Amino acid sequence: MPNPPVVVITGSSAGLGRAIAHGFAKRGAHIGLMARNPEALNAARQECEALGGKALVLPVDVSDAEAVDAAASKVEEEFGPIDIWVNDAMVSVFSPVKEMEASDYKRVTEVLYLGFVHGTQSALKRMLPRDRGTIIQIGSALSYRSIPLQSAYCACKHAINGFTDSLRCELYHDNSNIKITTVQMPAMNTTQFDWVKNRMPNDTQPVPPIFEPELAAEVVVAAGFAQNPRREYWVGTPTVAAIIGQMFIPGLLDRYLGKTGYKSQQIPNEPKNPNAPNNLYNYVPGVHSARGKFADRSTRTSAEIFLSLNRGTVATVAALAVTALGGAILAKRRTA
Repeated sequence: MPNPPVVVITGSSAGLGRAIAHGFAKRGAHIGLMARNPEALNAARQECEALGGKALVLPVDVSDAEAVDAAASKVEEEFGPIDIWVNDAMVSVFSPVKEMEASDYKRVTEVLYLGFVHGTQSALKRMLPRDRGTIIQIGSALSYRSIPLQSAYCACKHAINGFTDSLRCELYHDNSNIKITTVQMPAMNTTQFDWVKNRMPNDTQPVPPIFEPELAAEVVVAAGFAQNPRREYWVGTPTVAAIIGQMFIPGLLDRYLGKTGYKSQQIPNEPKNPNAPNNLYNYVPGVHSARGKFADRSTRTSAEIFLSLNRGTVATVAALAVTALGGAILAKRRTA
């Protein structure tokens, strides 16, 4: 990969996308920051450049395919060929299906599903002629195991899996060197819970345990720089448990989440503000940040993530330990 790499990140004005931008900036990347809020994007640009990267602000709604493609052209004009494209932009609605509106589903689909499609197509348009590049889809444990109150979000994340699997098959058929991977995320302490559209009585929260976004961003950056990224990355033990649980006990999980899923996604004793802004159709003004308001309940470490990112080192250490133990046992037998 050229140095510095050229990276595009959609949804990079706040939350996980902003943390991912920070992670690539620390590696000296030149980054196209794509989202709707120019004020927040400018703040993200300043942070990235302070961390050692360069950044280009691209105020774009990813539901607009032509705007996404035009932004991709600006990145290549400014920085050169795009090496890594990260699709992360999202919106959501917390609401029972019976209270959802058709316009809610339409808008979430346009941003969260079609936004990924538009980003992927813009990346392919530029990567295929060069026969190189990596596309990273930011997924979720909820792309395998749906939960109540987030039907639009879960459906779109499932759809992204289906779209990505189809594309992966086509890339194999074409003997393409383009890499595509999905990073399935756990619940994170991001800003989305400050502005998500909410029809529930209380303010929303991620389902515990909650991870800081910087921890998850490390996996995305590692996938971007990997010569052969994995087909999927499962980030955090809760994600692993949700995906495997859905494989073996989906009916039991239906009942369990039916009993616990409403309460676990709302902050106890914090009634929602009926006048609070949401970002479904228009961005919420402000500079924002990567982290949300749950720092006191969020973890900054994960054994699963450490082991996932250091498989080779862990395997080597384990092999050496086994060899040393075997040698010690053999030596003891010889002296017995």
